[in-house]
Amino acid sequence: MSPVNSPSNESPQSKAALPHVVILGAGPSGAGAAYQLVKKGRATVTVLEQRDTVGGNAGSFELDGVYCDFGSHRLHPVVEPEIMQDLRDLLGEKLLYQTRHGRIRLQGRWIHFPLKPMDLLFGLPKSFALRVLGDTARKVLPRDTSGPENFATVLERGLGRTICQEFYFPYARKLWGMDPSELAATAAKRRVSGSSVTKILRKVAKQIPGLKPESAGRFYYPRGGYGQISQCLFEAAQAGGADFKFGASFKEIDRDGNGIKAVRYELAGQEYTIPTQNVWSTIPMSFLVKGMRPEAPPEVVTAASHLSSRGMILIYLVLDQDQFSTFDAYYFPEESIPVSRLSEPKNFTSSTEPRGRTVLCAEVPSDPGRPEWDLSDDELGRRLCQWMERAGLPKPGRVARTVTRRLRFAYPIYTRDYEANFSTMDEWLGGVEGVLTFGRQGLFAHDNTHHTLAMSYAAVKCFSSEGKFDHALWAKYRKEFETHVVED
Repeated sequence: MSPVNSPSNESPQSKAALPHVVILGAGPSGAGAAYQLVKKGRATVTVLEQRDTVGGNAGSFELDGVYCDFGSHRLHPVVEPEIMQDLRDLLGEKLLYQTRHGRIRLQGRWIHFPLKPMDLLFGLPKSFALRVLGDTARKVLPRDTSGPENFATVLERGLGRTICQEFYFPYARKLWGMDPSELAATAAKRRVSGSSVTKILRKVAKQIPGLKPESAGRFYYPRGGYGQISQCLFEAAQAGGADFKFGASFKEIDRDGNGIKAVRYELAGQEYTIPTQNVWSTIPMSFLVKGMRPEAPPEVVTAASHLSSRGMILIYLVLDQDQFSTFDAYYFPEESIPVSRLSEPKNFTSSTEPRGRTVLCAEVPSDPGRPEWDLSDDELGRRLCQWMERAGLPKPGRVARTVTRRLRFAYPIYTRDYEANFSTMDEWLGGVEGVLTFGRQGLFAHDNTHHTLAMSYAAVKCFSSEGKFDHALWAKYRKEFETHVVED
């Protein structure tokens, strides 16, 4: 998966009458928008991507014959039918329909994930189960809910103290590096799909034969790694005339009054300018604001500096064995183990190839400046083996080598003041004609891929081949986006 820069395969004259859209970023949202714009004949398209391939944090790469992702990714069956049909058409038999098979570590025990009915009956520690029952019984008692809401209050009200203290709160501190009480209520409402005991029981009930929907515990996954989703969108968009420029670093947007007139970027040490009246951005909203020329008002720039994201170190252990285990992913809520999730990429496709070789991918939430961020690959590999041993996992075979990747923007951090800062930027950007921000990074949304693709498709539906954008329709879509809840 190493696309190269190439010109549009259609002459400029053939599309001279169409508006030109410059898209910043070639992750699923950027590649999806480019594909839809050319497929619907709405615009000529140029995509600027700073990496040398598509996919962003949802991309893939090959490591010793194994397709690896930047963490653990799945395409959930709730994807919109129109998008699902396009992906089926583009990927064909490369799109697999798999069964989930993971485990969560809770009080020293491993429990199947997604949770099954037998886990509730026999898998949970008895003391834990009894305390959860007590929390559930106490929910009928009156409580004071007059204080301000935050992540901790919302979850504790819905799930009870035991589940929060033993699972969600430690996991939140690990994932975001903050105490749950310092996180906004939005983090609980959008990040935790099972935010009440009732919702959890509904999920468990869906695993019971006779009540179990066909899609329960299932997911879609491309044979060539998760990045193949963005890859197929890129190939289709490029075939339709979209021009992708890789290794292109966004510099700034030149504004002309209330509109825009050009985008500047750097490629191979040289700076280029693209005249355009339409910029669709999927990069972090704060970067977009800071790249405006003339500069955005001081209060908007200040708001941009207060929006932050959590980084991630990805540790890949290349093992000299066919398979580490039959599980696709392990989840570690406890803070004593720095890993949040451990996955085995081969198991996502049920592949037996290559023989004698598998890879484990560990996700360690962190940030630049933290001691572990600058550790060598080998040292991180040694520590991962120690953490696995501490968790009681099987000892891996010979480690052929360790490879790491670092993501600076893995998870948006919903601090209690984030909504005010986000709104300040969002409102100002909404007043700049021709600028659209969307996608996971563009809307500071901890969303799944099917959510970001829905944003791409919605954006194109709002844009006409005459260059007019239906802001009223987009506002309705934005309301829908606010209801998105992450599928785990």
